[in-house]
Amino acid sequence: MKILRLILGDQLNSNHSWFDNVDDDIIYCMFEMKQETSYVNHHIQKIIAFFSAMRNFAGDLENAGHQIEYFRISESKNKHSLEDNIRLLAEKYSVDRFEYLLPDEYRLDKQLKELCQDLQIESSSTDTEHFLCERSYVEKFFEGKKSFIMENFYRDMRKKYDILMEGSEPYGSKWNYDHSNRESLNKDQKISEFEVHVTDQRKILDEINEAGIKYIGQPNAEKFIWPVSREQALKNLKIFLDKGLQYFGQYQDAMHSDYKFLYHSRISFALNAKMLSPLEVVREAVEHWESNANIDIAQIEGFVRQIIGWREYMRGIYWAFMPEYAEKNYFGHDRKLPEWYWTGNTKMNCLKHAINQSLETSYAHHIQRLMITGNFALLAGVDPDEIDKWYLGIYIDAIEWVEITNTRGMSQFADGGIVGTKPYISSASYINKMSDYCKECHYKHTIKTGEGACPFNSMYWRFYEVNRDKLDKNPRVALMYRVWDRMDSKTQASYLEQADEYLSCMNDL
Repeated sequence: MKILRLILGDQLNSNHSWFDNVDDDIIYCMFEMKQETSYVNHHIQKIIAFFSAMRNFAGDLENAGHQIEYFRISESKNKHSLEDNIRLLAEKYSVDRFEYLLPDEYRLDKQLKELCQDLQIESSSTDTEHFLCERSYVEKFFEGKKSFIMENFYRDMRKKYDILMEGSEPYGSKWNYDHSNRESLNKDQKISEFEVHVTDQRKILDEINEAGIKYIGQPNAEKFIWPVSREQALKNLKIFLDKGLQYFGQYQDAMHSDYKFLYHSRISFALNAKMLSPLEVVREAVEHWESNANIDIAQIEGFVRQIIGWREYMRGIYWAFMPEYAEKNYFGHDRKLPEWYWTGNTKMNCLKHAINQSLETSYAHHIQRLMITGNFALLAGVDPDEIDKWYLGIYIDAIEWVEITNTRGMSQFADGGIVGTKPYISSASYINKMSDYCKECHYKHTIKTGEGACPFNSMYWRFYEVNRDKLDKNPRVALMYRVWDRMDSKTQASYLEQADEYLSCMNDL
């Protein structure tokens, strides 16, 4: 029986059971397609990373003796459509059966199910063998419960895989050290950002340009910092464990204009493309922590929580609520995304740094995404559709299952509280506390209204006022309404007037 097996660009799991044995009757196929480069406007480094990693993976399969059909972006035989490419190869090899690994995007899952219904041959799907739990686990875990609190799921994962546990209890007697993970960098602190493995990707960049692919961002192809093979990803993981883990938890929320990465691992692309597995990363990190007395529990727990907590949880939320989740807009926001989100040309220093860093590296860490770019968009009432497209396109690790739940859920509260228990917004005081962005800004973080007033300040209070009907019963924001209600009417009016003025000219801020 001739079998055609599809491998998508984010399914580069070399340890999958598919590859345990070489079979001459099995043909593996991989495609670089305009279908995948054009559904949103992607960062060029994201396109380079996927294509390069796919080529390396295909080469490894071929070297191991497997048959592989690989269509490059510029090849004439490439139809740039998943259905058309599959049909072409099914006919070429007279295959009897089509098999694929379960996609992690609803869009592709739907496309492949429809294709299998149309094909005149047998078909089946197989798990990617990457995640710690199956698609439906989170939905079943919370069945019958009123809320989907991540902490409960996280503890379940810790117990299930015996990670940072002492019998049935968490190591150190606490499950979560989040309160120890929120420190900012002090002015005297010396930072030495660790270097990672770099490669030259100029040839792939040339092919992408020749194919006429539209993209955003800077390529930095000569010194490409993202791992594009399992070997490189493992090297980067080791570098992080040796040089970053001891400070990761403590400073994971910190931001600084001189440092793009601080102590973050830079393995999120490798994880989301499945070159690394979450369990092996966590096991390696825990083993490193156990053998290094200088790394305290707050550092390792913060790292573990991101991977087996948030990452697995968000994937489960995605499959529990899609496709309806992609249309959720709790506040009914409908404004356009400011033009400077695509250029970085804004006078607000925090946004200028976060956006320009994103355009330069295709990366920003979670607090830059949540409390800078996401915070402003939520306060401004930007349409969640606009936000989704921006985040999905600009970040190298953004695949819809992890992007949309963090963006539409955690960042924009567009799901009305499925993911987050309250909107994650702040005035300028939080940004000033967690970064040095405010020091060199055109606006003054201490000024609420009038000339030089930071837009975050007045827009913060406007957000609460205009959304009172949806938020005033939320116990986590009750304090802010009490503060607002104690203000005199003149002060309240000045905040609202200032915010409306800024909203009327957002492209000029």
